Amino acid sequence: MSDALIKLFAEVLQVEPSKLNDNSSPDNVKQWDSLAAMHLVAAIEETFKVQLSTKEIMKMSTIGLARKTLQGKNVAV
Repeated sequence: MSDALIKLFAEVLQVEPSKLNDNSSPDNVKQWDSLAAMHLVAAIEETFKVQLSTKEIMKMSTIGLARKTLQGKNVAV
Protein backbone atom coordinates (compact mmCIF):
# COMPACT_ATOMS: atom_id res chain seq x y z
CA MET A 1 0.00 0.00 0.00
CA SER A 2 1.67 3.18 -1.19
CA ASP A 3 -1.12 5.59 -0.24
CA ALA A 4 -0.03 6.89 3.16
CA LEU A 5 -3.37 8.58 3.88
CA ILE A 6 -5.45 5.47 3.13
CA LYS A 7 -3.02 3.43 5.23
CA LEU A 8 -3.38 5.87 8.14
CA PHE A 9 -7.19 5.84 7.98
CA ALA A 10 -7.20 2.04 7.76
CA GLU A 11 -4.96 1.76 10.80
CA VAL A 12 -6.97 4.18 12.95
CA LEU A 13 -10.34 2.78 11.84
CA GLN A 14 -9.09 -0.81 12.00
CA VAL A 15 -10.32 -1.74 8.53
CA GLU A 16 -8.59 -3.20 5.50
CA PRO A 17 -7.04 -0.48 3.30
CA SER A 18 -8.71 -2.09 0.28
CA LYS A 19 -12.11 -1.16 1.77
CA LEU A 20 -11.25 2.56 1.76
CA ASN A 21 -10.99 5.16 -1.00
CA ASP A 22 -11.27 8.93 -1.38
CA ASN A 23 -15.08 8.69 -1.12
CA SER A 24 -14.97 6.89 2.25
CA SER A 25 -16.75 8.83 4.99
CA PRO A 26 -18.57 8.33 8.29
CA ASP A 27 -21.66 7.63 6.15
CA ASN A 28 -20.19 4.48 4.60
CA VAL A 29 -17.55 3.32 7.11
CA LYS A 30 -19.29 2.17 10.30
CA GLN A 31 -16.08 2.36 12.36
CA TRP A 32 -15.74 6.09 11.57
CA ASP A 33 -17.63 7.53 14.54
CA SER A 34 -17.00 10.73 16.50
CA LEU A 35 -14.32 9.16 18.70
CA ALA A 36 -12.54 7.72 15.66
CA ALA A 37 -12.71 11.17 14.03
CA MET A 38 -10.79 12.65 16.96
CA HIS A 39 -8.19 9.88 16.70
CA LEU A 40 -7.93 10.49 12.95
CA VAL A 41 -7.25 14.20 13.43
CA ALA A 42 -4.55 13.48 16.02
CA ALA A 43 -2.96 10.83 13.78
CA ILE A 44 -3.03 13.10 10.72
CA GLU A 45 -1.43 15.98 12.61
CA GLU A 46 1.26 13.75 14.10
CA THR A 47 2.02 11.73 10.96
CA PHE A 48 2.10 14.62 8.52
CA LYS A 49 3.47 17.24 10.96
CA VAL A 50 0.64 19.72 10.40
CA GLN A 51 -1.68 21.76 12.59
CA LEU A 52 -5.31 21.65 11.52
CA SER A 53 -7.79 24.41 12.31
CA THR A 54 -11.30 23.61 13.48
CA LYS A 55 -12.60 24.82 10.11
CA GLU A 56 -10.25 22.47 8.25
CA ILE A 57 -11.20 19.55 10.47
CA MET A 58 -14.92 20.17 9.91
CA LYS A 59 -14.39 20.14 6.12
CA MET A 60 -12.66 16.74 6.15
CA SER A 61 -15.80 14.64 5.83
CA THR A 62 -14.23 12.18 3.39
CA ILE A 63 -10.73 10.82 2.87
CA GLY A 64 -10.59 12.78 -0.40
CA LEU A 65 -11.39 16.04 1.39
CA ALA A 66 -8.75 15.25 4.02
CA ARG A 67 -6.29 14.69 1.16
CA LYS A 68 -7.26 18.04 -0.41
CA THR A 69 -6.78 19.83 2.94
CA LEU A 70 -3.33 18.29 3.37
CA GLN A 71 -2.34 19.13 -0.20
CA GLY A 72 -3.36 22.73 0.56
CA LYS A 73 -0.73 22.63 3.31
CA ASN A 74 1.89 21.38 0.81
CA VAL A 75 1.81 17.83 2.16
CA ALA A 76 2.36 15.21 -0.53
CA VAL A 77 -0.39 12.60 -0.06
